[in-house]
Amino acid sequence: MEMNSHVHVLIASALHTSYAEEICNEMEASAKARGTGIARRSPEYVAKKMTEGKAVIALTDPSTGSGPEWAGFCYIETWGHGKYVANSGLIVSPLFRKSGLARRIKEKIFELSVSKYPEAKIFGLTTGLAVMKINSELGYEPVTYSELTDDEQFWKGCESCVNFEILKSKERKNCLCTAMLYDPADKKINTKESFRKRSKLFERWLRFKKYVLMRKKEVMSDKF
Repeated sequence: MEMNSHVHVLIASALHTSYAEEICNEMEASAKARGTGIARRSPEYVAKKMTEGKAVIALTDPSTGSGPEWAGFCYIETWGHGKYVANSGLIVSPLFRKSGLARRIKEKIFELSVSKYPEAKIFGLTTGLAVMKINSELGYEPVTYSELTDDEQFWKGCESCVNFEILKSKERKNCLCTAMLYDPADKKINTKESFRKRSKLFERWLRFKKYVLMRKKEVMSDKF
């Protein structure tokens, strides 16, 4: 899309902290619209990630208007003393969705993560099939929750998610999110073609997973 060509994806810095509050507001609004919920992050937390060089931001070219305006964002979190890395908080401004910008941001934050933590396993939790496709093309594989970090601080972050009761009832073994992991020790990388062949299976599996877990949530609600 032409709009995407006027957006620059770069490593965030202290120069970009003025966008933190707007980014956090859009994260919350987007989660509510999807009905999935995310672990809440404060503007101060997001700003800290920017100043540490652990975030990627997409900005419009100032020559195209009054900009630069933020168009997208994602940041890095580390767990288990740097053994695990998560690319979290991926958000694209409504004006720039379905333009391929999310893919560019994911690619940039992945490159940054590998550069900063070359030995770390990179993982993500997502409910979106589009993000799953991007992750798979980058070399992620679907995994069980047991293969993720056991760092309590990571799981504590899920407490503010609207689906936390499901996660708790499943003893942290499952939830509406799908877990995906990139292991640098594993040299086998999925190709786009191989993922396309499996995408329909992903879709069916995701629909079934949501049905089962939402039924579980309804049953729990009836009890209370």
